[in-house]
Amino acid sequence: MNHVLHGLAANPSLPAALVDRLIAVADADLACELAARTDLSRAQARALAAISAEAAVALAYAGRLTAADVDPATRPPAALALLDEGAGRPEWARVLAADPEAGHREKLAACPGLPADVVDRLAADPDVRVVAELALWATPEVAARLAEHPHAEVRLAVAANEATPPAVLSRLIGGEGLAPARRCLVCDREVPPFVHDPHCPRLDCDLRAGAACDGSHQSTVRETQLAALQNPATPAEAVLRFADDPSAPPRTALAARHDLPAHTARRLADDPVPGVRAALAENPAIDEALIRALARDDDPDVRRAVAHHPRVPLDVLTVLAGALRIGPALLPRIAAATPAEVAELTVSPRPAVRMILAARRDLPDGIRDALADDPDAKVVKSVASHPGLSKARLRAMVDRCGAQVAAMVAANPDAPPSLLEEVSRQRPPVRKALRAIARHPRATAAALAACLADDRARPLAAAHPALPPQLVVELLHDEDPQVTEAAAANPSLPRPVMEALVREGGGA
Repeated sequence: MNHVLHGLAANPSLPAALVDRLIAVADADLACELAARTDLSRAQARALAAISAEAAVALAYAGRLTAADVDPATRPPAALALLDEGAGRPEWARVLAADPEAGHREKLAACPGLPADVVDRLAADPDVRVVAELALWATPEVAARLAEHPHAEVRLAVAANEATPPAVLSRLIGGEGLAPARRCLVCDREVPPFVHDPHCPRLDCDLRAGAACDGSHQSTVRETQLAALQNPATPAEAVLRFADDPSAPPRTALAARHDLPAHTARRLADDPVPGVRAALAENPAIDEALIRALARDDDPDVRRAVAHHPRVPLDVLTVLAGALRIGPALLPRIAAATPAEVAELTVSPRPAVRMILAARRDLPDGIRDALADDPDAKVVKSVASHPGLSKARLRAMVDRCGAQVAAMVAANPDAPPSLLEEVSRQRPPVRKALRAIARHPRATAAALAACLADDRARPLAAAHPALPPQLVVELLHDEDPQVTEAAAANPSLPRPVMEALVREGGGA
């Protein structure tokens, strides 16, 4: 790969004439890079589509190609992309349904709005992958028909389709009212009984882990049950028997269902597998009594799941916050806290509680500023990237907490250029801060020069438009190809240099 040409292909300042010259020498990889540009003319898009099927697909999805630009006989992937977007021609579906390439028919089966005769043809396709793909996206009527398909893989896809009628899903999960499947992917390839080696050495083997068939297609039947369990369209009464299943995955799927009856939820709260209890702990259908019970669970993952419950009582959450590593993500209950609750949390004696509150980015200015002045560095770090903080307060945060908050302050959109320079000069350097500075639109040339000393910040700084042009040109010869590509993509790269690079790359 020519990393310089790939960088140029992404450079937003590359003149149209040089884009044309790159297209003239582009291989498939470079064509894909060029296809991501937003300033392509229709002629340029058509030229790139002629070079690479992958580029043609990307251009079709981006709306840069229309039906008038694509011939389904010569560019089936692009035609399929347009059909998938609803921008293709209906007659293309009939052409592609007869395509000898099964992968193309499989992609067609996932496209919306197919003519009825095309659906019928795909439902009878000799390749089960095509039929299974159709089943996954089928309308209720077609899904109900395909539930009777003799291949277990098709039934598995029907079970995962949320448009499948509830009564059909009930039959799939229990097997009642359906003739047994006659084939599965395992017995298509191997003589039963067969169990797929989890460490299978065959490079051409595409059987799933745990695949097995003794004539009953047991692994696919099991997957079908699990898919139906995870399908919200499956009636609750059809899945409750899995509360006593000897295997944990069905119990876990059941515990996560939003239509779980209270008595079943209480049984699953005593499940011996922590993963089942954790799935239950995040389920918005459980009541407060069960939330409180699960908050006392011995397993930290279960208690952490309770912390992420949208209706966890605040008194429970405040205790959990002090006992667990919850992380920087905004918790649903904190996001939904009322103004009165926010005020209460702000003055909590537990720093961990103030820290999870600081993850909110819509706090009133006074509360945001109070958290920025907090005596605990972890609280300050959590609020440091919050927009709206004054320059003086951001500087004070760095002065008080130093390296602990430097990276988050450097990521703040309101961080002033002078402060970014100060942070870039900290010794020892704060590497995460350097990477944040290298991404910051306000970074100065001096701050970016400091970022070049860090291996991971260097490619980011090389692409920054505030980097002086002479430095950008020097980085074109860097030993790290990521850096050279980033420098070539820098919009500050002088046009004469761009022209020379295109000539050197064979685009004269």
